[in-house]
Amino acid sequence: MLEQKLSIEELEEIAKKVRVGIIEAVYSNKSGHPGGALSIADIVTVLYFYEMNIDPKNPRAENRDRLVLSKGHACAALYSALAYRGYFPVEELKKFRNINGMLQGHPDLKKISGVDMSTGSLGQGLSAANGMAMAAKLDNKDYRTYCILGDGEIEEGQIWEAAMAAKKYKLDNLCVIIDNNNLQIDGTIEEVMSSYPIDEKFRSFGFEIIKIDGHNIEEIIKAFEVAKNIKGKPTCIIAKTIKGKGVSFMENQASWHGKAPNEEEYKKALEEILK
Repeated sequence: MLEQKLSIEELEEIAKKVRVGIIEAVYSNKSGHPGGALSIADIVTVLYFYEMNIDPKNPRAENRDRLVLSKGHACAALYSALAYRGYFPVEELKKFRNINGMLQGHPDLKKISGVDMSTGSLGQGLSAANGMAMAAKLDNKDYRTYCILGDGEIEEGQIWEAAMAAKKYKLDNLCVIIDNNNLQIDGTIEEVMSSYPIDEKFRSFGFEIIKIDGHNIEEIIKAFEVAKNIKGKPTCIIAKTIKGKGVSFMENQASWHGKAPNEEEYKKALEEILK
């Protein structure tokens, strides 16, 4: 954890850098998933630069907070946050999805400093996060576990099995964040397989529900603070987000789920993020 808490304005500037890192990574090897990475940029910024108890110099510290990015294809956001937080050089982002680089298309905890769980097979991350949260309780540790899920990903049945387990074991040290950008690879959530109403579903599974604007840094901070004070049950933060947030031609476009920008688009994206 940083010795001194950053201001809202400072965090907003870091979120811009995280977005730049996402675009740099996806453009460099002409491959990746920019839409869903940009939609969680503000959330991972708050987690890694404000909320989580972590230390880049000791990435495997036993009592560190954990993050499971269950929607592993959005790893460009995680990698960018880790790079700017000091886990590895920012220049490594330009080797994203390159056979000669360490940052492959989905997180690998064995090869990447700061990654707590290898993910990518959608639906499995919450089960892993449950295990981490349960281990903390069994070992009388006070670290917290955060798990980012996609709103399309929660169509997977394993998510709901894991949700039942989280309630059963009263995992109040577990905080689930739903990236509710309303789009997945084949279209809107409603068109593919509606998971709505997300709040009522998770509430019926025993979660405390917090609904926020996933691009409002202050709301994100307050939500995590509320979550830390919930006792006896897990928390689900439903973050309303915009797929491709920060880049006008990517925003709310399912076509940018898994497509890299060309040179002209790359330059325009950076210009818009940094303006």
